[in-house]
Amino acid sequence: MLFDTHVHLNAWQFKEDREETIQRAFNAGVTHMTVVGFDHETIPLAIEIAEQYETIYAAIGWHPVDAIDMTDKELTWIEELSEHPKVVAIGEMGLDYHWDKSPKDVQAEVFRKQIRLAKKLDMPIIIHNREATEDIIQILEEEKAHTVGGIMHCYNDSVQYVERCLDMNFYISLGGPVTFKNAPLPKEVAKEVPLDRLLIETDAPYLAPHPNRGKRNEPAYVKLVAEKIAELRGITLEEVAEATTKNAIHLYNIESN
Repeated sequence: MLFDTHVHLNAWQFKEDREETIQRAFNAGVTHMTVVGFDHETIPLAIEIAEQYETIYAAIGWHPVDAIDMTDKELTWIEELSEHPKVVAIGEMGLDYHWDKSPKDVQAEVFRKQIRLAKKLDMPIIIHNREATEDIIQILEEEKAHTVGGIMHCYNDSVQYVERCLDMNFYISLGGPVTFKNAPLPKEVAKEVPLDRLLIETDAPYLAPHPNRGKRNEPAYVKLVAEKIAELRGITLEEVAEATTKNAIHLYNIESN
């Protein structure tokens, strides 16, 4: 029983074979998934997909790359849609300093607004972080995001930041990069994060794990992530699967839905 906590089945890459992709995931033992929407196009589709499958859920938020396009109208829209019973988190949100479409100050403002919305709704948040760890942690601390907690999505930074994230009630989620031969950081993190604060994901269709690196990722491949973490920690795949699924169900408060 595996839980892919972050997948973009609403991406155009799955337009032609979404149902088959989902079935392959179920056949591979991926029993639960959270589809993440982050703009006008992907948010409604995330909810639509979640409505069709009992164990697929949706997260909705605004991506930092597109922060410049977000107004209070979009924030209100996200708040209204958050009432849907299959919506389990707000995000992905955060900071992205790799792409320069949205100025840093605009990203920070949109990030803070979404954190405040999540606190108002009492829902966990999903953090997108690209080359912005210090600023993200500072904003989370200033906004007292520990009251709702959430996920450091596809964590790919130093172990030194992990403790600060855990202190703020965040889970550490690992994806395909933990299997990459040239990626030591997520491997180190995989060994150090307490098992009761660890999650797994694919971020499909992106970041396909080895040996599928460079190809389209899909949720069935989350098993490869779990297998690598089990190997690194010296435990069984079943132990990783049980713990990470339990963690996700608890964080997303799925039992009450």
